[in-house]
Amino acid sequence: MQCSFLEQSDQQVCAILTLMQEPSIPFFVGVDIGTTAVRCVVGEMAGDATQPSIIGFSEVENSGMRKGNVAHAEEIVQALVSAVNEAERTSGRTIKSATINVNGSHVQGLNSKGVIAISSANREISVDDRARVEEAATIVQLPANKDIIQVFAKNYRVDGQDNIKDPVGMHGVRLEVDTHIVLAATPALKNLEQVLERAEVRPSHRTVSGLAAAEAVLDRKQKESGALVVDIGAGTTNLTVIEDGEVEHVAVIPMGGMHVTNDLAIGLKTELEIAEMVKIKHATLHAKADGETSLVKDGQQYHFDRSLMRMIVSARMEELFEFIDKELKRIHRSKKLPGGVVLVGGGSQLPGLIDFAKEELQLPVRLGKWESLPIVVDNIKGPRYATAVGLMLLDMLLGPAAVYDDVQPGFMQTLKGSASSILKRIKK
Repeated sequence: MQCSFLEQSDQQVCAILTLMQEPSIPFFVGVDIGTTAVRCVVGEMAGDATQPSIIGFSEVENSGMRKGNVAHAEEIVQALVSAVNEAERTSGRTIKSATINVNGSHVQGLNSKGVIAISSANREISVDDRARVEEAATIVQLPANKDIIQVFAKNYRVDGQDNIKDPVGMHGVRLEVDTHIVLAATPALKNLEQVLERAEVRPSHRTVSGLAAAEAVLDRKQKESGALVVDIGAGTTNLTVIEDGEVEHVAVIPMGGMHVTNDLAIGLKTELEIAEMVKIKHATLHAKADGETSLVKDGQQYHFDRSLMRMIVSARMEELFEFIDKELKRIHRSKKLPGGVVLVGGGSQLPGLIDFAKEELQLPVRLGKWESLPIVVDNIKGPRYATAVGLMLLDMLLGPAAVYDDVQPGFMQTLKGSASSILKRIKK
């Protein structure tokens, strides 16, 4: 409905009528800004549905990121605008806001504790007390140029009684909380914020890629028993450990699929473009890879030794899983996660990677699957969409950002989401 030609008093009425004509079914949006692509997923919750249906998606090439960080802002803006426009076309919805991922090796996690005294006369712990102790846990000496983007309450203690998941309603004098705080570099966050502003996309919430992927591919049993989600992207690999239903550890390794491409280009003495084609079409970790393979580009045929290719790829993957195991050793979980390892991201589709990862980590390993969600549109499948789908789910679970507009900066927001959600506490 065009309202611009009306008088100013009538324009407001026209705008309201226009909004009333929009579909009333709630919809949710996740945008994964990756190193090589921007992916946007739109879901809606219709009728008596228990989970959202995917009604729109898009995937647009992105060359403006370097290892998860903004390198060429204008290129990212163009990719983001194109992705949003395509998602709007396929879903029939107008996208103004979305839950966005934060990526890069600058992302890190640290453990912190908060302690408060219960001041009420009857010593009953209230929701405000829970919020106060969580806020107390954020009062830590942060590294230079770091901001808190998320805080996860792992467990509480009341007068020394440990392993309490929710202390509200209990009685005591002293309330403590153990938290895991996720930090990101302030300049990186500001650069991302400027990109979103120029693309006219308002961030409803921010989270790291691995946490979003975990929401999409982990079931409740895995979250309780202890599992690791490994999101292998082009420039980075995100790690998230979930145990007892809570976030135990978050880390980002500055290594991904692009490093395999670079290694192949050097080892095979070929161009990067050819190396990327070799990786996608012929690279494998299967032990029986031998003989010669070939591909044709621009009328020219290229021949490569399969055993050499496997040696190059396995060397890089071995290094990556050494870093992953090092992170597990930091939290004393090496070879000790009953829920196993779940691989997602474009790099997880490398043939033979499942068995290779089992051998390297000495844990059960599987490929992450999120396709149990109802899908209305075609051609969206595979582990590379796990992060975008998880961001869409979090957009639904965490609710509209406008709900928290009256919350003062720095105040911990307590969110009541689905029992299956790993994000129980989040700082917008």
